[in-house]
Order: sequence, then structure tokens, then C-alpha cells
Amino acid sequence: MTVKFDLLVLGGGSGGLAHAQKASEYGIKAAVIENGPLGGTCVNVGCVPKKVMWYTSQHAHYIGHAGDYGFDVVMNGHDWSRLKEGRDRYIARLNNIYAGNLARREVELIRGTARFIDPNTIDVDGRRYSADRIVVATGGYPIVPRLPGAELGFTSDGFFDLEARPERVAVVGSGYVSVELAGVFNGLGSDTTVLIRKDGVLRSFDRMLGEEVRVAMETAGISLESRVLPQALERTKGGLELVCSDGRRFGPFDGVLWAIGRAPNVEGLNLEAAGVARDAAGFVPVDDWQRTNVEHISAVGDVTGRVALTPVAIAAGRRLADRLYGGMEDRRLDYRMIPTVIFSHPPIGTIGMTEEEARQEFGDDMCVYESRFTPMYYALSEEKQRTMMKLITAGQEERIVGCHIIGDGADEMLQGFAVAIRMGALKKDFDDTVAIHPTSAEELVTMR
Repeated sequence: MTVKFDLLVLGGGSGGLAHAQKASEYGIKAAVIENGPLGGTCVNVGCVPKKVMWYTSQHAHYIGHAGDYGFDVVMNGHDWSRLKEGRDRYIARLNNIYAGNLARREVELIRGTARFIDPNTIDVDGRRYSADRIVVATGGYPIVPRLPGAELGFTSDGFFDLEARPERVAVVGSGYVSVELAGVFNGLGSDTTVLIRKDGVLRSFDRMLGEEVRVAMETAGISLESRVLPQALERTKGGLELVCSDGRRFGPFDGVLWAIGRAPNVEGLNLEAAGVARDAAGFVPVDDWQRTNVEHISAVGDVTGRVALTPVAIAAGRRLADRLYGGMEDRRLDYRMIPTVIFSHPPIGTIGMTEEEARQEFGDDMCVYESRFTPMYYALSEEKQRTMMKLITAGQEERIVGCHIIGDGADEMLQGFAVAIRMGALKKDFDDTVAIHPTSAEELVTMR
């Protein structure tokens, strides 16, 4: 027997849950199919537990500066297992909250692995379900390179399974996952090496951010090695060693973290049976309305390959429900001006165009404002960490098209500025805003 719904959502991550719950508010009979813990990557092996680890590392940073303010504080070590136990309890509570939210909205939770039978029918471990509309929201997973011994390392998923902190650790990769987790390891006392394929980190972001975070990482004691092309990972008597194509060997390490990108979680979905297209990297391409090439099948979140951020998946899922079921025909997510934060040490906040992108689009009709300073927090410290900010404007009216910040507090200050920038704020609007003193954020409204 086939059970019929109005809507089937494949995946219980941020985007899928947001869409199903919003659809239910419009009276839609919806079900979510999930074979793992609710909340997807973000809640279980991403944003949420990562932020807990970042806070932990920040505490070490603050303790190190406590003496500058007259406190007699001694660091007596850190209990990783206790931290993990508390973090895991917190995540379990969130899983239960998500389940409760579905129940309150009368969205059915179907446990199992989804597989298309035809464009309207899904098999879940031998049970069949059908719907007029189906949304693919199965997310992604971290890539493990195909090279000898790769299984000796671990990914960002495995990072959260670690029962103890490795004393010597290598992080392979140059993106935000690499930068964030390397900062956590280093902040908690691991001898940390970051191995990057080219010459810099965060290469898809504004150049200032990548250059400055590299300086901060090296100043903090992280070793960065460039032009590393891994060939094999070997276990030796001393530990793990990474063998490179140019003959160099790095190690020994107690742990090696692969942070080389993510792939779409579509294996086993049997998308071919539904006629759903995939791109060369396996992602499910969608148009501006989250539609796949099959009219009644949509996709949201990381599985689409578009801006892999939890708030993006949530926003896309809710807007899709508004359009399909709420009568909002023009409702969709605008991907052009999305703020994001990297929880490095110090954190990074960024929105809009990089300087290079702005020059390509506007040529000489753009302007860059920059500020470099040491925050007041370090006024009594010999060890100082500077903050850098950049505003990019376009046209005679100097509309702000990019804002990039690296420094303490960047993660919190960006949200409010992002609202203004998305609304089309001009440099004059920033200039006319009274500064809050003394803060780092005031620099964004006092640049000249």
C-alpha cells in the first residue's frame, strides 16, 4: 500500500525542516523522511557543535589575557572528554526539540532511507509514499580524498567524535572548515599544522581576509605549509605521516583532519528514476525558484551547491513554501547579498562583493575604504591582535556593495550592518550615523 501526502521532504536538516513546517502552517499534509538525527549537518556535526568548540578555544584566549587586567589566573589544563559529554547532551536536546516542533505542526516524521521509485513515489526501506510535490533537502557530506591511507584521517564529522584532543594534528585544506578547526585545536594546546594546496587560505573571500587570518594563525603558533599535494597518508612508529607529490613528508601527527570540501548527499536517492538532473559535481541544480528540471520536484540547501549556509537553507525552504502554498507568487530567496561569518581566531564577518569582484564590475567607478587598528581590549596587553575592516562602494552615490571585517566581535557586529547594506545603504548613511564609543564597530561609520 502507498501512503499519500501533499508534500514529501527528503531530509531532516535545516532547509527540509523549515520547508515542511512552513508548508504545514498553510494546511499542507507534509512528511519529512530522515534516516539520521534531526537537524542535519548544522545541528549535529556543523555550526552548533563547532560554535561550542570555538567558545571553548576563546575561553583559553581570555584566560591568557586575564593577567593583563590584574587577575591571578593559572591555566590548569582542559578536560576534552567533559566538554564532549556536555556538548553531546546539548545536541541531543536540540534533536528532541526538532522532533517536538514537527509533532506540534502535525508534520509526520518517517524514519528510514528515501529512494525514488518514480517522479511521485518514494520507497523508504520497503514502505511506499507518494506526494504531489517532493523537495530534496538531503544536504552534503565532507569529502575524503582518494589516496592510499586516507582512511587513517578523519573529517569534520569525525572531529566531533574525538574522545581526546590529538597533541599533534594536521589539517589539510584552505577553506573555512580548515581555518576554524585549526584554530580550535591550536587554542586548546595542540601542535597544529595546516597544509594547503596553493598559497593562501580562504581564497574565495576578499583577499584582505585571507591574508590577515593567515598572519593571525601564524602569530598564534599555527604552522602553514603551502603547495602541498598529498599522495598518501602512512602510519609510522612515530605517528601519521603525509607523503606529498614533491617528495616532502609532514609529520608525525597524532591526527590528520581532511577539510578539502563537501559533496552532495544524493547517493542512493535514485534521482534517475524521477528524471532529476545532476551537475558534473553531483549537485542538484535549481533555478531562482528552487525548481529542479522536474516541475513538481524542488531542492533546497547544500544539495543544490548554492551558498552552503544553514540560514540560506532555512530561508530558501520557507520562501519556497510561501510561494507554493501561501499565494506569494514572487517569493524567493535573493542569493546576491548574504552575510556570513567564519569562526576563526579572530572571527571574520563578510557580506557582498570582494574588492576584486567590484573592480571587475564597476571599474574605476568604485571606492575602497579601509581601517586597521588594535581594539581597546588589548590596550593593557603586550600581545596584541589587530582588527581590519573594509567597505567597498560603487557609483557616484557610493552605494555600499561589500563589507569585510576580521577582528574580535566581527561575528556579532555584522548582522546589523548587513540589514542596512541589503537595503541599499550609502556611505553617506554610514557617515551620518553617530558612532558608539568606544567600540570596534564604530570604525565602520567613521572611515574617511
